[in-house]
Amino acid sequence: MTRNAATRATVLLAASLALAAPALAGDRAQFHPIGYSEDGRYFAFEEFGIQDGSGFPYSTTTIVDLPADKWVSGTPYRMVRQDESISIGDLRRLAAKDMARSIDTLGIDYPAAIIALNGDGDPDAAAGSLRFGQPGYGLLPVEDEHLLELEAFDLASGSDCAIIDDKTKGFALKLDGVELTRDAVEFEGKALGLVIDDG
Repeated sequence: MTRNAATRATVLLAASLALAAPALAGDRAQFHPIGYSEDGRYFAFEEFGIQDGSGFPYSTTTIVDLPADKWVSGTPYRMVRQDESISIGDLRRLAAKDMARSIDTLGIDYPAAIIALNGDGDPDAAAGSLRFGQPGYGLLPVEDEHLLELEAFDLASGSDCAIIDDKTKGFALKLDGVELTRDAVEFEGKALGLVIDDG
């Protein structure tokens, strides 16, 4: 996998996750891209934070089989310690140790870098879109600018989603106005197939 292809794939995946994040209620997870397998088939990432209400630290590591659009067996792997005295750093180290074998077995050692992200604290960020490009070197401007858009639409609740909300949404992801994907069916284990929108 070329560096440019990996960067673009990371931007698309991270952006799609980031665009959906403001719609989720509850705790506010931090996102950490772990990396790719050399062939670009697998992508691993971690979400971590402090649970809203309980104050307990958690870490969730997910490995995605990108061509199949499915989670790898055994993931998402979630670790929660019902102890407010354990630090989030200590918990993340324990979770990383537990996941090391899976990550090593799949050859996930190609680093991923976020080059564009709608941050939770950016009051001017449009919740459903992200403009990004290839970072310039030094003081040079951004090159090859693109627009990524996420459209959510009403969807009949599936059995897994009905317990969360009766207003389940499907999504369409567009790059420069061209639709990349439209998920409008029940998601049965798909990796990125569920959007919950409270707006």
